[in-house]
Order: sequence, then C-alpha cells, then structure tokens
Amino acid sequence: MLNSLSGRFLILTTVFVMLAEVLIFVPSIARFREDYLLDRLERAQIASLALLASQDTMVAPELEQELLVNAGVMTVVLRRDQVRELVLASPMAGAISRQFDLRDVTAGELIRDAMVQLFDTESRAILVTGTPVQMAGEVIEISVETGPLRDAMIDYGLRILLLSAVISIITAGLLFLAVRRFLVTPMARVVEHMSDYADAPEDPNQVIMPTSGLRELRAAEDALQKLQIQLTGALKQKERLAQLGTAVAKISHDLRNILTTAQLFADRMEMSDDPKVVRAAPKLVGAITRAVNLCEASLAFGKAEEPAPALTIVKLAPLVEDALDGERLAAADNDLVSYRTDIPIDMDVRADPEQLYRVITNIVRNARQAIEASKLEGTISILSDATEEYWNIRIQDDGPGLPKKAQENLFTAFQGGVRKGGTGLGLAIAADLIRGHGGRLELTETNENGTVFTISLPRKSEFLSTAAQ
Repeated sequence: MLNSLSGRFLILTTVFVMLAEVLIFVPSIARFREDYLLDRLERAQIASLALLASQDTMVAPELEQELLVNAGVMTVVLRRDQVRELVLASPMAGAISRQFDLRDVTAGELIRDAMVQLFDTESRAILVTGTPVQMAGEVIEISVETGPLRDAMIDYGLRILLLSAVISIITAGLLFLAVRRFLVTPMARVVEHMSDYADAPEDPNQVIMPTSGLRELRAAEDALQKLQIQLTGALKQKERLAQLGTAVAKISHDLRNILTTAQLFADRMEMSDDPKVVRAAPKLVGAITRAVNLCEASLAFGKAEEPAPALTIVKLAPLVEDALDGERLAAADNDLVSYRTDIPIDMDVRADPEQLYRVITNIVRNARQAIEASKLEGTISILSDATEEYWNIRIQDDGPGLPKKAQENLFTAFQGGVRKGGTGLGLAIAADLIRGHGGRLELTETNENGTVFTISLPRKSEFLSTAAQ
C-alpha cells in the first residue's frame, strides 16, 4: 500500500491538508483569544452599568461577587467624563503580570500573545484594556485570570484539530479514489499493454492503441505506440537481414566454387599468344580474386559485419586507376561518362587495399549510374590531398545530385537506394569499411550541379589503434 502511487498520494494529501489546517489554526486561535477577551470586556461593562444605574451605591459583597463571576473578571475599572472609577473588585491572588490593550493591536501581536498564552501553563492575573461599546464610556479595564482563558483556548484548538482530521481524511479518501480512477488505472492498463507487447514484440496486434482522455497520459500512449511500431519494424527488418545473411552465405559458398574454376581458366589465359588477351588477363584475374575473397569473407562471418582491415602501405594512384578501369569496362558501350584523376604519383596511404578498392568502386559506380540515368554527359573526378591528421580522397561528379529522401538514409542499408531496383547497400558497405579503418565517409556536397563524397583515412597512430580495436 505505502509503495503504491495511490497509497503515497493518500499519505501526502493527509499531511498537506493537516499542514494547511495548522496554518489556519494559528490565526484562528489568536482570533478566539481576542474574541474571548472582548466578550469579557462587554460582560464587565454590562455589569458595571447595571451597578451604576442603581440608586443605592452600596452593593452587598455577595451581589458584587456574583456580578464579577457572571462577567468572568476580577475587577472592572470604567473611565467616564475624564474620571477613572473602580466599579467592581474582588480580592486577587497575585499582582498583575501583564497588560494587554485591545484598542490598537496588530495581527502579529495577537498571534504572538496567543501562542505565549497557549504554552504558559501557570495561571496569572492580566489587565485588559478596551473601548466600551455603545459609547458607554471612554476606557474600560478588566483583570482576568489566564487559567480559564487557556482552558477555553485548548478546548477550541482540540475541536479545530478534530475537524481538520475529519476533513483531511475525507479529502484524502476522495483524492485517493480519484487518483485510482484517473491515474493509477490508466497507468496499469499501459503497463499491461507493455507486458503483452514484451511477450510478442513482432506481433503488430500487441501495439497499444491510445485511448486515454488525459492529455499527459495520452501523449505517453502516443509516444509508446510510436516506439512499439518502430521496434516492431526494426525486429522484422532484423529478421529479414538474418534470412538474407543465411541466403548470402549459401550463395557465396556455391559462387566461390564457380569463381575458383574461373580463376583457373583465367590463369591459363595469361599464357595465350594474343596480345589483347595477355593485357586483359591480369585484370580478369584480379577481379576474380577479389570476388573469391569477398565470398570467403561472407562465409567466414555469415553476417553483415565486415572483417577488420589488414592495414598496409598502398600506392593510391594505381589502386584508383584499377578501380576506374573496371568501371570503364563495365560501361564500354556507353560514352556519356568520362573520368579524371588528380592524385600524386608518390602518394601512399595506410589502408586495406581490397576494402579501399571496394569503397572507391561503389562510389564511382553510383556516380556513373546517376550520370547515365540523366542521359547527359558527365565527368567523374577523383582527387586527393593530405593534412596533418588525414589522407583525403574526394570523389566528385557533375551529375544530377542526390534526392532529399536518399540523403536522409544515405548510409543505411536497404533505405538509401537512389536507382529503381537498387538495394542501397553500396554506400552502407563503403561507410562501414571506412569506419573500420578509423576514418569516415561523408557526403560533402550535393545539388543540381553534382555530388562530392570525401573519404578521410587517419594518418596518426592513435587513429589506427582505434581502427584495429
């Protein structure tokens, strides 16, 4: 009970209501004391006026004592026509301890005097000064005992506290029921939906349907629904990727055997007497070797992760030319695309040559296909430079640029495709490979005048140690 939201709300409500009642109690008890003393002043005035109206100024002690007892005072002094007269008096047990003037008193003084009186357990004689009612004099002074006053204040305070306790219990009970009805029950329903969804997150029927009428709880249900829809979609995509990984592994196994056979025939082609065959054979052997290595990597991992790069010192210019030669052969019957390089012949980079070749090939192939799809002539340029921290390779084209939708998911597998029928894997694989080097692949610029991708490979050892991890 105490560990529940409604239980703690019940306790806090009771405490706060009681605190509010205490704050009300202090000025209330001060007002009660003031009314008590004013009532004694009024009674004393009535008793004194009755006595003054009598023709016989000699009053029997028994009658005087009865008037004082009925008024609840010990002495009465009335000042009229500038004359101060002791009208009624009885013997007092002690001297006057304090004097209080009710004619001009502030709220703070009333509260202070009431609190002092409430905690003073000893009965004392006090002198109270006030203004007579109905203009029956100038000043009236009475002396009273504080014992009966304190008893009356305690009795009044107990009744106030009892009433406060009843009000707080009723208020807390009503709020408890309201919290259970409007907060706890809807929250329990949300928790039940979450539990059911956790048991079968792939089932779209388990996604929560927002029904709450409370704005804040409705916002929470909407956010939870959005999260569950995204998670369900992600789980389905993960399942498809797992199935795709299995299929790729099976295809790679058989494809590796086919390519191995093709590699043997390509090796024999190098012994041909035809000069054209001799020139083409090394490139064919290299292409088949890369395909075999890719199949081996797919079989080794059987998932979308790439193996750690085998970092070596690579001559960048020949590697780029090799990648461009492959693209020229692939588009031999299309002369819309031309290629240009500006790479220092002696520029060396530290990278995995096979993986860097795949990255450059993927980006260049995307650029070539974009230019061919536009049916306009275009140029693909590969440039490089070096800073203190990075080797930078820029691949730029003057094609039509990337659409907005493609930019949003550019490096996300199966979502960043631009071509109709494309998978969107090329750039995702390229970004993953460069990330494995400790570098980054960025879309530097894209608009109607073309697109620029920048590959940044780290030069310093700390970057390389991070990549190796």
